[in-house]
Amino acid sequence: MILSEAEFHEASTLGEASEMLAKFGSEARLMMGGTDLLVDLKKGRFRTSHIVSLNRIASLRGIAGGNDGVRIGALTTLSQLARSSAIKERFPAVLDAVREMATPQIRNLATVGGNIASAVPCADLPPMLMVMKARVTLWSRSGERILPLEAFFTGPRQSVRRDDEVLTEIFIPHSPARFGAAYARFSLREANAIAVAAVAAGVVLGEDGRVREARIGLCAVAPTSKLVEAATLLVGQALDEVSIGRAAAAAVEASQPISDMRGQADFRRALVDALTRRALVTAGERAQAEERRSSPVH
Repeated sequence: MILSEAEFHEASTLGEASEMLAKFGSEARLMMGGTDLLVDLKKGRFRTSHIVSLNRIASLRGIAGGNDGVRIGALTTLSQLARSSAIKERFPAVLDAVREMATPQIRNLATVGGNIASAVPCADLPPMLMVMKARVTLWSRSGERILPLEAFFTGPRQSVRRDDEVLTEIFIPHSPARFGAAYARFSLREANAIAVAAVAAGVVLGEDGRVREARIGLCAVAPTSKLVEAATLLVGQALDEVSIGRAAAAAVEASQPISDMRGQADFRRALVDALTRRALVTAGERAQAEERRSSPVH
């Protein structure tokens, strides 16, 4: 296979990118790292007449911590995310997802923004970031829109991003005390394999050890990355085998898996059950560990 014929453009500023998008409209495709886009073009999943690269826009790179959270530029690579001291110290659960993604060579090119903007149902970062209440910024000449990440996706490879908008930033707010999160994933190989199913979980424990807040995110088992609303079943409960079992059943009910070459729908449902249990147990252990670290020494 060969890449479809397309004219390549490089924007140096968001203004230039906006001009190109306005000029070419729906005939243009934005490129960040290109690890998804170029493969899709080569395999003929879609065709385009114009590729607009954002890689020269320096303002879209970098990770900046603040009093309210951390801001991640859309062109930040997965390798840069994994090396970030701000992520390691304040959001270590994000590394659960990053470590599972592709090979080191791909992680050196693939971007955080691209993993989200491509809106593929099996992308690893979105469910993990959802349970951490991440928000995305969409920029256009008419202004910015800031959305919770779970509101970004509308279908397989579809999102609310308009043709004239650029995803510029991902913001993760600081987590409350006694918060823990985890990502559990199953794939057919140990490396460079797309997830057959994956589950992210985040919990906040009260001083009495009961769940005060909970989020569960699904990957590769629905048309989009999605939150499981029934995670609220955990609120007010001890995080034990019974409550975790109820939450896992709710996650299975919320999933919408398909059957394909990587796994049958029933197999994926079984995986959702097992992975939800694993992610919640690990999230709870991390929340308890966080509580012990933050408790004063007597």
